[in-house]
This record gives sequence, C-alpha cells and structure tokens, in this order.
Amino acid sequence: MKKLFMVLAATVICGACLFTSCKKDEEETPANLNVNENIVGKWIMMDMNGQPLPTNDKAVFTFTSVTEAYMSASIQAHSELDNLWSLRTHYAVEISGSTVILTNVVNEHQTIKVELVVSSISATEMQATMKNTMVVDGHETSSPAMPMRFAKVADYSAAILGLWECQGITGGETFNDDNARLEFLADGTYRFYRRSDAGVWNLVPRQTNEYFVDGNLLCTRWQAAGEEMSYEWWEIASSADGHMQWTALRQQPDGTTFHQAVSWEKVN
Repeated sequence: MKKLFMVLAATVICGACLFTSCKKDEEETPANLNVNENIVGKWIMMDMNGQPLPTNDKAVFTFTSVTEAYMSASIQAHSELDNLWSLRTHYAVEISGSTVILTNVVNEHQTIKVELVVSSISATEMQATMKNTMVVDGHETSSPAMPMRFAKVADYSAAILGLWECQGITGGETFNDDNARLEFLADGTYRFYRRSDAGVWNLVPRQTNEYFVDGNLLCTRWQAAGEEMSYEWWEIASSADGHMQWTALRQQPDGTTFHQAVSWEKVN
C-alpha cells in the first residue's frame, strides 16, 4: 500500500514527494449523476483498484456542503515517509458535472488539489477515480489516477466518549485485551487502564495518549517515556445501549489479510 500512502500524504502535508504525471482518462464520465445531491456527508475509502483497503490505509472525506470539505487520515509509516496523522484538513470544493475538485492552499508557495471523477454515486456508495496534484511555486506534480470505492458512514465521534471495558477480541492479538479499559475524553486524549491480578484497575502512565474519530474511523497513538510512538486503527461498526463493536482489516508483511473484531461495554 506504499503507493496509496504517498497519494494520501500529498493531500494533507507538504513534502518532497515526487509523483509521476498521468494522462487524463480518455473515456468521458456521465455528467448527470446528481453528484451535488448525494455528495454531502462522510465518505470512507473502502477499495482501491478493486481490492479492499486495510483499515490503517484508510481516510475519511467529509463534504459539509457542495463548496467545502475536510479530510482525516492516519496512515501507517512506510520507508520514505513518516506516519501520517491529520485531523480535518480543510478543502474548498468545486463540482462540475461528475468532476469534484478539492483544493487546499497550504501556503503562498504550495497548493494541493484532489480530483475525483465520479462514475457512480448514491446515498450510500460512491465510485470514482482519485488523482492528487501538488503545485509548488507554479510547478505541478500529480499522482496516477486511482479507482476508488467509498462508503458513506455515520459519525461516532460523540458516541465513543466515556469509559469502556474490553469484552473480547477475535482474529488475532492487538494492544487491547479483556484486561483493558479505555477512557475517551472530549479533548482528543484517552486513558488506558490495566486490571491487576487483584482485580484493581490501574492507569498506565504514558506521556502521549491521543485519538480521533472521524465518521467510523478511529485512530489512536500513544508513547511511553523512552519509547517510540505506537499506532492502532479501527473502524467502529456499531455503538448502542452501552455496547460498542470495532472491526479492522489487517495486512501482513506477505500481503495476506485478516479481520479483527473487538467488543466493548460502557462502564457507568
């Protein structure tokens, strides 16, 4: 997923990333897709080139109107770039037929443009090719156009607040287990508790405990004194009546993938 990481990084940070230029698609996309009527809302990236994206390679685009949007992403580090952690990067939006242009003016020297050419859109799903262009002092470099599938999602940023106790995990080990509690605070920080053999919940000391939720994408990062920053990514599948379910698609070094799920119960 290195190519995807570089594509997304171009949309939210200034860097020395170089992109190969690409020709505009020869096929014309229908212009009567009612993009304006369906685009408003939160869209999470689901597939690229027909392949499901791992949870830690996803981003959420939120169109607050047909003229304004923002994007959130926390992408796993690759050799050329640091970990990406970006919450609600703002974009101006222009829609012309089936083409959606998002523009972020970073500063007087740098501008980032995201072009979505929509091939289908409904109230719940959107298919589009995505191309990113970075303009530095008038010089443009672009990423290849990538076929993407997006799904419209609900927002769980308020539902996650509070103290939650882990009830069980399937699909492999994570940093959490059934001796873990997480307390999500409104300021974007959280607390991590472990239960001792005596059944006492103790706060685990860390110098950094940060998270954000945008749509159903939950991104966490933490760092203990003298250690490197750690990251974990989840998708919130549901939250109701004091119960919350997370899911994730993970990719192993050999390219194979597996699913994980974890359930939580709210502590009153």
